[in-house]
Amino acid sequence: MINNLLEESQKKPNSIYTAPFSRAFLFLQEGNKRMAKGLYTASGQRNKRQKHRWNDRYYRKRAMKLKEKADPLQGAPQAKGIVVEKVGVEAKQPNSGIRKCVRVQLIKNGRQVTALAPGNLAISFIDEHDEVVIEGVGGRMGRSYGDLSGVRYRVAKVNNVSLKEMVRGRKEKPIR
Repeated sequence: MINNLLEESQKKPNSIYTAPFSRAFLFLQEGNKRMAKGLYTASGQRNKRQKHRWNDRYYRKRAMKLKEKADPLQGAPQAKGIVVEKVGVEAKQPNSGIRKCVRVQLIKNGRQVTALAPGNLAISFIDEHDEVVIEGVGGRMGRSYGDLSGVRYRVAKVNNVSLKEMVRGRKEKPIR
């Protein structure tokens, strides 16, 4: 049978000649072109690597886009919102003090988040029903920062004017 296969493969002008009893010869029988499926073939290694990548939590989170689904800003660096109320958040131990924050309802999806008003007397420039732009506060992996528990965002602008400039006294808050 192998002799017949060898003779047939030599007769056909388009067939690939391989040495008898080699792996490739056994897979190229009678014009059937099947790919090798062994443990250490390239396709086997690729499939195995792809299967085991799902055990990596960072890959799974990235591939399934879980950050964008869970994030109130939906993956954007900044978002606009309306101030619902002013709140004071207590600092975690060993620090003490009340950090001035605001509750903001985002325009894009209606979710409510807490945002820090950074700077000395910055809360006095923010009133209820003002339109603010919020951004991440800078914690690790989008989490809260420092002694503020549950606060992941800070106010960047109030009525399209930089809050930092208003605190420094360079600009005045516009009246809506």
